[in-house]
Formats: sequence, C-alpha cells, structure tokens
Amino acid sequence: MRIADLLKRHFLFTFAAAGVIAADQALKWAVLNLLPLHEKINVVPGLLNIVHYRNPGGAFGLFSAQNGFLTAVIFIGVTIAALGLIIYLYYRTPADRQLLAAGLALVFGGAVGNLIDRLRFGNVVDFIDLYAGNYHWPAFNLADSAITLGMIIFAWHVIFKKMPA
Repeated sequence: MRIADLLKRHFLFTFAAAGVIAADQALKWAVLNLLPLHEKINVVPGLLNIVHYRNPGGAFGLFSAQNGFLTAVIFIGVTIAALGLIIYLYYRTPADRQLLAAGLALVFGGAVGNLIDRLRFGNVVDFIDLYAGNYHWPAFNLADSAITLGMIIFAWHVIFKKMPA
C-alpha cells in the first residue's frame, strides 16, 4: 500500500472519530451549561425534547441501579477493551471498505465521547428524548447515536459483505 493511501485512510478514520467526539462533547457542554438537571425543552411537540439527564448505567439505563465505584470501573474497563477491539477490526478492514472503516470510526468516536463523561462525571450526559404520547425511548446522546449507526454499518458488512473475522 502506498504511503499516501495509508495516510488518507488513517486520516479519514481519525477525522470521523474526532468529529463525533468534538460534536458530542460540544452538545453535552451546552446541555450542562444551559439546561438545569432534569429540565427539558420541547423541540417537536409529541416527538422530541432536549433534556438534561445523567445516566450512571449502560445503554438505555441498564444497570443504573448498581451505581457505584465497581460498576464505573467495569464500564470503563469494558469501554477500553471495546476500543482495542475496534482498532483491531479497523486494521483488518480492507482499504476498499471505506464505509466499514467509517462505521468503525463512528463507534470509536461514540465510545470515547461517553468514556470522557464517565471519567469526568462518573456517569454519561444524555440529552435527546424521543417519544410518542406518553411512551418515551430512554434518553440518549450523540455518542450513542454514532455508536448505533456505526454498529448498523458494521452488521451490514458482516452480513452482506462477509467481512473476515
């Protein structure tokens, strides 16, 4: 592989991951500084609120009742292990699979965005509240959205492109 191609490939991964981290942290900064905890701003009535919630647990509030030092250490450890796995998969991704590399970058950036929160606050700042009537999806953030989109891209490649493991 030519050096120019190698630099381009890594630049795209780095730029995408850094973009997710920067956007996620900027939005969380705005929520932290402009919206009191547990307050909301109705953006689209019946569909979308901007909220200020803290999630001490995992995705969708799983394990939030186990709030404690050991739980935080486990979440941080699992995240670091996942970041290592993402880097491993990225380096095994063929250069012509740019969409897959972008998906891995989204997952990486989202994981780092939430890891920053865990290290700073001991929990994750969530601010997107999607709902229909009285039925609310658990609050989430931009990092969660990037992780979800990246995992959809990854799954698509595993199922339809038969990515080597």
